[in-house]
Amino acid sequence: MAQRVSPADTPRPPRSSAAALDAAAASDPALLDPQLRAAFETCRRLHADHGKTYYLATLLLPAAKRPYVWALYGFARYADEFVDSLTDPDPDALVAWSDDFLKSLDDEAGAGPQDPVGRAMAATMRRWDIPREHVEAFLDSMRMDITETGYATYEDLNRYVYGSAAVIGLEMLPILEPLTPEAVAPARALGEAFQLTNFVRDVGEDLDRGRVYFPAEDLERFGLSREDLFAARAARRTPPAVRELLAFEAARTRELYARAVPGLDMVHPTSRDCLRTAYRLYGGILDEVERAGFDVLDRRVRVGTSRRLAVAVPGLVRARLARADEARWRSA
Repeated sequence: MAQRVSPADTPRPPRSSAAALDAAAASDPALLDPQLRAAFETCRRLHADHGKTYYLATLLLPAAKRPYVWALYGFARYADEFVDSLTDPDPDALVAWSDDFLKSLDDEAGAGPQDPVGRAMAATMRRWDIPREHVEAFLDSMRMDITETGYATYEDLNRYVYGSAAVIGLEMLPILEPLTPEAVAPARALGEAFQLTNFVRDVGEDLDRGRVYFPAEDLERFGLSREDLFAARAARRTPPAVRELLAFEAARTRELYARAVPGLDMVHPTSRDCLRTAYRLYGGILDEVERAGFDVLDRRVRVGTSRRLAVAVPGLVRARLARADEARWRSA
C-alpha cells in the first residue's frame, strides 16, 4: 500500500527532476521551497514506479509542466491504494485522509495539507486553477470503491467513471493549455478511455478485490453472471463467453478513444506529442489484450519496452522541435 512519506524520507531527486522543478519555479516561485520540492519528488516517484506508460508520455512535456502532472498522478495513485491494495487495504484511512485534504483547502491560515502528496496537489490546483469540484468528484469515486462491488448498467458505471477518470482528464487539460473550449469533451473521453482500458486489462485483479466493473447488463448479454467471472478467475482460465464480453468492452473503449482524437490537436503545440503518445501507448494495451485473444484472467498483459520506446522516441524528437519553435517565436 502507498505509505505516507515525509519529506525527510525522500531521497535526493535525479538531475532531470530537479531541472523540471527549477523550470516550473521560474513562473511558480512556490516551488523554490525545499519542502514543496520534496513533496513533488514524492509524487514523481509514485508516478515513475506505478504509472510507467503515462510517465513516459509526460517526458514529452516541457520540463516546467512535468511536476504538476506528477502531482496529479501521485494524488490519484495514493488515494487509490487505500482501497485497491491487494495486501493492505485501509478504507477508513482513505476517508480520514481525503477529509483532511479537503479541509486543508479551506484553511484560512494558509497552512495547507501536511502530507507531501496533498501538499503537491494543492500547489498544482493553485497554479493551474483546477476546480475543487473535480477533486471532490475523484475522492467521491474512490469512496465508492469501499462499498460498491458492481454496477447494474453502463449509466450506473459512468457515474463512477466520471469521478475516477473523466475528471483526471479535466484536471490535466489546463496544464496542457487548451486552445479552444471544445477540448473539454475529448479530454473527458480520453480519461474515460484510459479507465475502461484498465478495466479490461485488470479484470483478474479487480475480481481478486471482489469487484466487477463490467455492468451486469453486459454480463447478461453474454449469458454470464458475477459468479461465472469469479469461477473463471479461480480456475485461471478465460472461457469463450468471457472473451466475447471482453471483446465487447474493448470495442466500447475504442469508441471513446475515437471521440478523444479531435482533442489531440486542441492543446498547445508543446503538449500535443505528450497527449498523442499517451493515447497511442494506452491504446496499445488494448492491442496486447486482443493479441492475447482476450485470455487475460490468468495474466496481466503489458506493452513491451521496445513498443513503448518505438512510440515515445519519435514523439520526443517532435516535442523538442515544438519547444524550439516556441522559444524562437517568443524571442522574435
